Formats: sequence, C-alpha cells, structure tokens
Amino acid sequence: MPKSDENLRGVVHGDVIQLETDIGLPDGQEVTVSVRPLAVKRDGSDGLRRSAGTWADDPDGLDAYLEENRRVRQLDRPDIEQ
Repeated sequence: MPKSDENLRGVVHGDVIQLETDIGLPDGQEVTVSVRPLAVKRDGSDGLRRSAGTWADDPDGLDAYLEENRRVRQLDRPDIEQ
C-alpha cells in the first residue's frame, strides 16, 4: 500500500485516472486525489497529432478515408488530352 504522501503516476482517460501500479486498495475505496500534470515532451509531432483529431489513434482508418477520397476524385475528372 502506498504511503499517504507518495507520488503516483497515471494516465487520464475521460474522467478516469488509470494508475501505472496497483495501490493495494479495495475496489470502491474512497480516496483523496491531488492532480499535477506532468510536462509534455514535445517531439515536433504534437501539433500534427492534435490536428488529426479522432484519426490520431486510427491511422488505418485515415489511410482508408484518404484512399477512398482519391478514388472518388478520379471518377469526376475528365482525361487529360495531350
């Protein structure tokens, strides 16, 4: 069981915080939580990931959408005469 002043790490999923380690408390136990966000590592892809919206976690879905978009655009284009 953690000490009362121990810092624990976790990840936020909606209104749930999933801790990295088991803290040994029974399910349903009430606790007091103090939250301090960790610094976000910026690797240059953060803005791109945020702009991808729901496709950030579904690259296959994005690929399928883009391929279908390309296919449909080709249907409406006349052939280029040389």
